[in-house]
Amino acid sequence: MEQAVVYFAAAFLMGIAALGTAIGFGNLGGKLLEASARQPEQAPALQGKMFIMAGLVDAVPIIGVGIGMYLIFVVAPGMGA
Repeated sequence: MEQAVVYFAAAFLMGIAALGTAIGFGNLGGKLLEASARQPEQAPALQGKMFIMAGLVDAVPIIGVGIGMYLIFVVAPGMGA
């Protein structure tokens, strides 16, 4: 039973991280299009900054997957014994 809770926690952690990132990327892309429409001459500078922010936003689910894999492969097998 305890293993099932750990598996659920890992899946929930990865799912919430992915959901948050999806919302973040949507907001980021929308604001980029908005700003580019207002000031087209600033579009290349804004795009470069957007890619930097996309890399930072993308770090969140990668960390979540790392913690989830730790829970699945390290914590859960130790609970079965």
